[in-house]
Amino acid sequence: MYTNICKHCQKVFQSRLKAYSCNDCRKLDSDHFDEIESYLKEYPNSNALQISEALGITAFEVLNYLKEGRLHISKGQFERLPDSW
Repeated sequence: MYTNICKHCQKVFQSRLKAYSCNDCRKLDSDHFDEIESYLKEYPNSNALQISEALGITAFEVLNYLKEGRLHISKGQFERLPDSW
Protein backbone atom coordinates (compact mmCIF):
# COMPACT_ATOMS: atom_id res chain seq x y z
CA MET A 1 0.00 0.00 0.00
CA TYR A 2 1.18 3.49 -0.83
CA THR A 3 0.47 6.58 1.20
CA ASN A 4 -0.18 9.38 -1.28
CA ILE A 5 -0.94 13.09 -1.12
CA CYS A 6 -3.42 14.51 -3.62
CA LYS A 7 -1.82 17.20 -5.78
CA HIS A 8 -5.09 19.16 -5.92
CA CYS A 9 -6.60 19.12 -2.40
CA GLN A 10 -3.53 17.93 -0.41
CA LYS A 11 -5.56 15.12 1.19
CA VAL A 12 -3.60 12.06 2.37
CA PHE A 13 -4.97 8.78 1.01
CA GLN A 14 -3.99 5.12 0.62
CA SER A 15 -3.89 3.17 -2.64
CA ARG A 16 -2.36 -0.01 -4.04
CA LEU A 17 -0.58 1.96 -6.77
CA LYS A 18 1.28 5.26 -6.69
CA ALA A 19 -1.38 7.91 -7.37
CA TYR A 20 -1.21 11.68 -7.69
CA SER A 21 -4.87 12.54 -7.11
CA CYS A 22 -7.51 11.22 -4.73
CA ASN A 23 -10.83 9.76 -5.85
CA ASP A 24 -12.57 13.10 -5.25
CA CYS A 25 -10.14 15.02 -7.50
CA ARG A 26 -9.59 12.36 -10.16
CA LYS A 27 -12.26 13.91 -12.46
CA LEU A 28 -10.64 17.36 -12.15
CA ASP A 29 -7.25 15.86 -12.94
CA SER A 30 -8.64 14.01 -15.96
CA ASP A 31 -10.37 17.16 -17.24
CA HIS A 32 -7.19 19.25 -16.94
CA PHE A 33 -5.15 16.60 -18.73
CA ASP A 34 -7.71 16.33 -21.55
CA GLU A 35 -7.68 20.13 -21.98
CA ILE A 36 -3.89 20.18 -22.15
CA GLU A 37 -3.82 17.28 -24.60
CA SER A 38 -6.33 18.88 -26.97
CA TYR A 39 -4.52 22.25 -26.74
CA LEU A 40 -1.23 20.57 -27.68
CA LYS A 41 -2.86 18.88 -30.66
CA GLU A 42 -3.89 22.30 -31.93
CA TYR A 43 -0.67 24.11 -30.90
CA PRO A 44 2.03 21.42 -30.81
CA ASN A 45 5.03 23.67 -30.14
CA SER A 46 3.60 25.27 -26.99
CA ASN A 47 5.51 25.48 -23.74
CA ALA A 48 4.17 25.23 -20.17
CA LEU A 49 3.66 29.00 -19.81
CA GLN A 50 1.68 29.25 -23.04
CA ILE A 51 -0.52 26.31 -22.01
CA SER A 52 -0.99 27.84 -18.57
CA GLU A 53 -2.09 31.21 -19.92
CA ALA A 54 -4.43 29.71 -22.52
CA LEU A 55 -6.18 27.23 -20.23
CA GLY A 56 -6.01 28.88 -16.81
CA ILE A 57 -4.05 25.95 -15.39
CA THR A 58 -0.84 26.65 -13.50
CA ALA A 59 2.44 26.01 -15.30
CA PHE A 60 3.47 23.99 -12.26
CA GLU A 61 0.58 21.60 -12.91
CA VAL A 62 1.55 21.25 -16.57
CA LEU A 63 5.13 20.45 -15.55
CA ASN A 64 3.83 17.90 -13.02
CA TYR A 65 2.18 16.00 -15.87
CA LEU A 66 5.64 15.80 -17.45
CA LYS A 67 7.10 14.60 -14.17
CA GLU A 68 4.36 11.97 -13.81
CA GLY A 69 5.14 10.71 -17.31
CA ARG A 70 1.71 11.56 -18.74
CA LEU A 71 3.13 14.20 -21.11
CA HIS A 72 6.32 13.81 -23.09
CA ILE A 73 8.74 16.29 -24.57
CA SER A 74 9.30 15.86 -28.27
CA LYS A 75 11.72 17.65 -30.49
CA GLY A 76 9.99 18.99 -33.55
CA GLN A 77 11.11 21.17 -36.37
CA PHE A 78 10.36 24.84 -36.65
CA GLU A 79 9.64 26.27 -40.05
CA ARG A 80 11.03 29.60 -41.03
CA LEU A 81 8.37 32.04 -42.15
CA PRO A 82 9.12 33.83 -45.39
CA ASP A 83 10.37 37.38 -45.08
CA SER A 84 7.57 39.65 -46.22
CA TRP A 85 9.35 42.95 -45.78
